[in-house]
Amino acid sequence: MATPNYGYEKRQRELAKRQKKEEKLRAKAERKIPPSSPGLAPGDPETDVASLEHDAPTVPETPTKDG
Repeated sequence: MATPNYGYEKRQRELAKRQKKEEKLRAKAERKIPPSSPGLAPGDPETDVASLEHDAPTVPETPTKDG
């Protein structure tokens, strides 16, 4: 008889818990966002909150030896 893979089961529970938490946060965020004006689509960059959160990070300038 095969032995149970407890690591796999634990990982599946953790993934399910993380997914449930993300769904709750997403639902909570949707409740906070006021209804957009009828002229703007939800996917527009001006109104899309997710696109603002995932902007490309700025790269700091690297200091030189001369200062």
